[in-house]
Amino acid sequence: MPYRYIYAGLGLVGLAAIVFGVLLSPEGEALELPGPIEAVSPAPGSQVPLQASVEIDLEVGYIAQIWIDDWPIPLEENSSRANPANALFERATGVIRWAPSPANPTITSWTPGEHTVRIVWDTYTGLPDTGEFEWSFRVG
Repeated sequence: MPYRYIYAGLGLVGLAAIVFGVLLSPEGEALELPGPIEAVSPAPGSQVPLQASVEIDLEVGYIAQIWIDDWPIPLEENSSRANPANALFERATGVIRWAPSPANPTITSWTPGEHTVRIVWDTYTGLPDTGEFEWSFRVG
């Protein structure tokens, strides 16, 4: 008989922990990305280290032009002889990756402070479906 009280007490403690967890959790807004964008990194408003790279995950069938701090970044299909100044585009997954490089004529490394990424997307097959998205993050 006393074991029922123990189980009931443990159940109430568990329920109280869940309720307090929900009530005390931070109320951050979920990031809603437009159209064919599945994910971006760094996240808008985040702070990242100097070694950070930019990654844009698009739905398959889309491609995007990228501007970092108003400088255009050329795209290149993923290959073994990729130019480190260009953003790599993996057509099979829709992922674009870029990081500053000494080979880049404009952005050789991140400077501390805020940086802005702007992308303009479109389909590379089928009917056009264009759009754009811009976000900022901090380095340092």
